[in-house]
Amino acid sequence: MTLSHEQRVTRLALAGGLPALAVAMWLLWTGDWTAKVQWTLSVLLLGTWLGFAFALRERVVRPLQTLSNMLAALREQDYSLRARRPNAEDSLGLAMLELNILTEEMKQRRLGALEATALLERVMAEIDVAVFAFDETEALRLVNRSGTRLLAQPAERLLGRRAEDLGLGECLRGDAPRVLELELPAARGRWEVRRGGFRQGGLPHQFIVLADVSRTLRQEERQAWQRLIRVLGHEINNSLTPIKSVAQRLQALSLGEEARRGLELIAGRTESLTRFLAGYARLARLPPPKLGPVDVQAWVQRVSRLETRLAVDVVPGPVRALQADGDQLDQLLINLITNAADATLGSGGAVRVRWDVTGGGSELEVVVEDDGPGLPETANLFVPFFTTKPQGTGIGLVLSRQIAEAHGGRLTLANRRNGHGCEARLRLPL
Repeated sequence: MTLSHEQRVTRLALAGGLPALAVAMWLLWTGDWTAKVQWTLSVLLLGTWLGFAFALRERVVRPLQTLSNMLAALREQDYSLRARRPNAEDSLGLAMLELNILTEEMKQRRLGALEATALLERVMAEIDVAVFAFDETEALRLVNRSGTRLLAQPAERLLGRRAEDLGLGECLRGDAPRVLELELPAARGRWEVRRGGFRQGGLPHQFIVLADVSRTLRQEERQAWQRLIRVLGHEINNSLTPIKSVAQRLQALSLGEEARRGLELIAGRTESLTRFLAGYARLARLPPPKLGPVDVQAWVQRVSRLETRLAVDVVPGPVRALQADGDQLDQLLINLITNAADATLGSGGAVRVRWDVTGGGSELEVVVEDDGPGLPETANLFVPFFTTKPQGTGIGLVLSRQIAEAHGGRLTLANRRNGHGCEARLRLPL
């Protein structure tokens, strides 16, 4: 049977005093002492021997138990225990002092790690780029708030799912950084993909960062169009104004019928070009929105009634209000409903408008659907001057998306998946 450390210390302490006790007892009981003295001194000697032996045991075992308790607390990341009155003048006190210092340092490091982790989580939650981390099986292990908004699901439902199921499989392969065209549940556009690796628990992991570059590219594109429109408008207006003036003066003269019709044609075309350029100039002069409360239901129903060529079906949604520029939102929704009605006229179909709250209650989504033939070309819908209508100007959708983005939202158009026709999705922050 193996003896414990405490038992060995106790036996050694008893054995250390045993020879002296044996000699003292022999002298006591062989000497000329009365029985009373012999018994009294025997009890005193035995008590002293046992007392010092067990005191020595406590002096050795108790500090070791204290050290064990403090080490166990460190293992459990409890840094509240301290050794009392450590004395640096002896080896045991020095060990206690060093353990107290180690505990305090680990406490400060733990506090710093917690603060750094809290800061990282706060930054991850607030940045406007989506961050995803995947393990070696390409299962999602971490996602920030922008990522959950992008996939339109809470983190609890996303964690553990594979990248392919989430539509992110392509991001884990190929070169990085690069720009990809992605269609995700809450957004569609061009994204810059950055990828890196790290290890957790000894296992390799990958993280990807998705930054939406569509809006940045559109802003640069818009600025280029605005500069072009200003230059063209200035130059063409400088030419049209004297042509129109001269044509009007010549019309006042007594000229032949053919000359008069030619001058009327010149005046009419110059007037049309002037209106045409004025429409495009609106793109370059859209003022910033003046925010105010907008009741969603009243806004949708009011604008829907403005379309008189066919009845617009309004599907009721939740009662919500948002802070926005009511006049600009009216213009945006008028453009969408007008386009839907233009596509539906003559087909016997209908136009429907519905709205709902998405993104965990952070976004309002307004959907305008039509039963028309759909869109033959979707890549150039938001390019100025591009139109699929014979009499279109090509500024309605561009202006609508500009209004949406000025409110921190986004506008997308696509052919319907569950039927023929097109659907426009407007998302605005609540």
